[in-house]
This record gives sequence, C-alpha cells and structure tokens, in this order.
Amino acid sequence: MVLELIYLITASLLAVYGLQALFLTLIARWTLPDPAAPPPPEIENPPSVTVQLPVYNERHVVRRLIDAVAAFDWPADRIQIQLLDDSNDDTSQIIAHSVAIHGQRGIDIAQCRRADRQGYKAGALREGLADARGEFLAIFDADFVPPPDFLQRTIPSFDDPAVGCVQTRWGHLNPDVSRLTQAQSLGIDGHFVVEQRARSELGAMLNFNGTAGVWRRSCMEDAGGWQGDTLTEDLDLSYRAQLCGWRVAFLPDVTVPAEIPVSVDAFKRQQFRWAKGSMQTAKKLFTAVLGLPRAFPLPAGERARIPLWSKALGLVHLTSYAVHPLMILNLLFLLPMMSSLSPVLKVASFFSLTAFGPPLMYWTAMQTRGIPARKRIFRLMVLLGLGTGLSVNNSRAVCEALLGVRSGFKRTPKFAVTRAANDWHTSAYVLPSDPTVWAEIVLALYAISLLLYSLLNGIWWLLPWLSLYSGGYTFIAFLSMRQAWEKRGALRHALTAARETGD
Repeated sequence: MVLELIYLITASLLAVYGLQALFLTLIARWTLPDPAAPPPPEIENPPSVTVQLPVYNERHVVRRLIDAVAAFDWPADRIQIQLLDDSNDDTSQIIAHSVAIHGQRGIDIAQCRRADRQGYKAGALREGLADARGEFLAIFDADFVPPPDFLQRTIPSFDDPAVGCVQTRWGHLNPDVSRLTQAQSLGIDGHFVVEQRARSELGAMLNFNGTAGVWRRSCMEDAGGWQGDTLTEDLDLSYRAQLCGWRVAFLPDVTVPAEIPVSVDAFKRQQFRWAKGSMQTAKKLFTAVLGLPRAFPLPAGERARIPLWSKALGLVHLTSYAVHPLMILNLLFLLPMMSSLSPVLKVASFFSLTAFGPPLMYWTAMQTRGIPARKRIFRLMVLLGLGTGLSVNNSRAVCEALLGVRSGFKRTPKFAVTRAANDWHTSAYVLPSDPTVWAEIVLALYAISLLLYSLLNGIWWLLPWLSLYSGGYTFIAFLSMRQAWEKRGALRHALTAARETGD
C-alpha cells in the first residue's frame, strides 16, 4: 500500500504539471499568430539607459556581443555600456581591445573588473549598478546578439508606470547545427511562444529570463536588488518585484537571437543550473507567493494582492523542475505495480491523458515557425526523448536544492558555432564528460525491460510511456558517449598535428 500510495502521488503531481502545460497552450493558441510587428515608435525624449554585459571567460563570442550593443540606435549621450568582466583568461584582453575601439568612436563604454567573483553574475550586476547612470538597465548574456532597434522597441513599454521589467523573446543563431540544437530551440520556443505569452495574456506571474530584457531601476531597488543566494537570480528578482506590485511585460514580437549549446555536457550544465536555481527560488519564496504571515520579508513592506489562481500558477511555475524526480520515481515504482497487477495502474492510466499538454505546447511553437508537419513529428519525438533523458541530471539538481547543498555558478560555455562545419571539440572551454551517463544507461536498460514485460503481459497503455523512457535515456546516453568519443579523437588529431609541426 505504501508503494501504491507513492506511485499514485507521483502520477497525480505529474498530471498537475501536464494540465498546466495544456491550459497555457490553449490560452496561447487563442492569440496566435502574431500580427506583423509595427515599426519602432519615435521616442521624443529618450531616457538614459545603462547596458550591462556580465562576462566570464567568453573569448569566442564576447566581441560579437560588444559590436552588437555598440550599434544600438540610441542617442550617444543617453546610453552607457558596462562590460562586467570577471574573466581570468584572454577574454579580458579581447574586451579591452574592443572597448578601446568603440570608445574612440565616442561611445560611453567601460570595462569593469572586480577583485573576486563573489556573488557570481548577481554580484557583478549588483556592483555594476553602483556606477550605472541609467534610469533603465538592459542586460545581455555573452551568447546574445541584440538588434540595433532593441531599445526603441522595449523602452516604450515603460510608459506604463506599473511595468518594472520587460522581457523579450529569445531567438536562435544556430538551431539547425545538430539534432541537439534543434531540440533545444524547440524547447526554448515552447517556453517563449506558449508559456510566457500565455502568462502575459492572463496577467499571471512570469519571469525575467536573465538576459534580453530591461529593468526599471526603481523597480529593482524596490524589490531588494540582485541577490546571490540562488543560482537563478533572474527568477528570484522578477518574482520579488511582482510580489511588491510591479509587472513584468513580455514582448513576443521582439526577438533577440542567441547561440544554443552544441555540447551535450554544456547543455546538461545549463539545465542543472536552471533546475537547481528554480527550486532554490521556490524554497525561498514559496510562502511569500502564498501570502503567509511568516513569508520571506520583502523590502517594500506591503505585498501585492495576488489572486488565488495566479498564486497557483506561480507555484507550479517555480516548482516545474520537480517533474524530473517525479518521472524517475514513477518509472522505478512501475515494476512493483506491474508485477502485483495493482489496481492503481488503472487509476493512473486516466492521469496519463494529461501528458498531451507538453507535446501540444511544442507542436504549437513549431506551427509558428512554419515547420512542416512531417518534420514536426520527428523533432517532437527528439525533444520529448531529450527531456526524458535529462531527468537524471535535473533530478540531482532538484535534490541538491531541496537538501540545501550549495554550489557555485557554473557558466555554460559558448563556442561561436553557428553552422555544422564549425569545430569546437578542442576548445579550452570544452567540459569533461558528465558521469550521470552511467545512471542514464542503467535506467535505459531498466525501462527497456519494463517495455518488454508490458508487451508480453498486454499492458498496452504503458507502451508509449515506456518507449519514451527507453528512447529518452538511450538517446541522452548515446549523445554523451558519442561526443566524448569525438572529443578524444579531436584531441588526438590536434596532438599529432602539433608533434608533426614541432609546436
């Protein structure tokens, strides 16, 4: 009975997250497709803007970022650019050279160095704020390439005095480099085209995504500023701001392209940071979102009146990465449920209908990109397999967050790979292979065994889900091992070439 109860709880919670995806997808579909984006409006009296670029060891992409921001169509006396440089490699020399070139053109641009990386990205942004002169603060990570009219399209949203932050949609510089980048681009589109749009349409709580957005300085200060006690300082600050009564505006027709990780180990690191940081933020702000008396103290003193439905959506949003450990528990407890022919399996079969939420979300996102139906089916299968396979990596992150295990901010390395011919395997930024691949292999074998068991015993409704588990873990393990092999081969080739040339 204990095992049956645990299985039923995991299935019920998974159904809740599936229903949320289905609900948000239906809301988003009512507003699609986007109307043609209007030309940027003329701004009679442009406000002062500080553009903050937090950078740590980004030799491959930092020049591209600086050149894009230096090309902003904004009065030179109303824009300040800060390179918040925490690098400890030759990135600092690249930044200094670019800053000097653009400075000679009359652009107000400066390289800001710290004695240490205390607080990581949040600490760099907080320290840069002390010298920032802008009424508004635009923030970009190193892998983004904002268009020249970015400020013209975002600043007018602040005409509404309740708007404290504006978030734009992420685009892609390299979506078709590999199956991995295709799947990631689809996942990102699902978040921005569906989730962010739907929450914005509903007036629900949504998040600043850490980059490609603008903050009103007074909002940031009102909410307590950047805090480094979670790995997702962006999610933390945006929720605190909304709890103080500010609004986060989402602009789906303003797109800022970015580079997608081409390395599966870099992708896992990125997902680990997002999963752990999200759960850390959920722990920190859970009671505040609920509005309980002993909630997290907010600087403004008074909390906004948030409707119950918005609180519910907010809590599901903050805890969304809990899906991954729930998936693993659901899989592990299937064997005793199947072997004992538990009646709980029949009850859980009805919950499985809610699993159509996420596929419909990503299908909707692909429709907006005009991807043919045949390609949509294949890409959807790859994405669902990738998301399932990530459950080991992300479950570890969620468990560390819940147990209070502290860890530093680990950046996602970028290699300026925009086409398949670009090689990245010998870069100094390449990460060591992630050891979670062995757990993924074990779970793949376990899921395949259950798949055969259900096939032989006629438990037909489990076949799609066990196929997803089997394929997902096999896919992510295969990607990890193949790229590890490619990295070793590229290093051997580089060493051989170096010996032949005497370098």
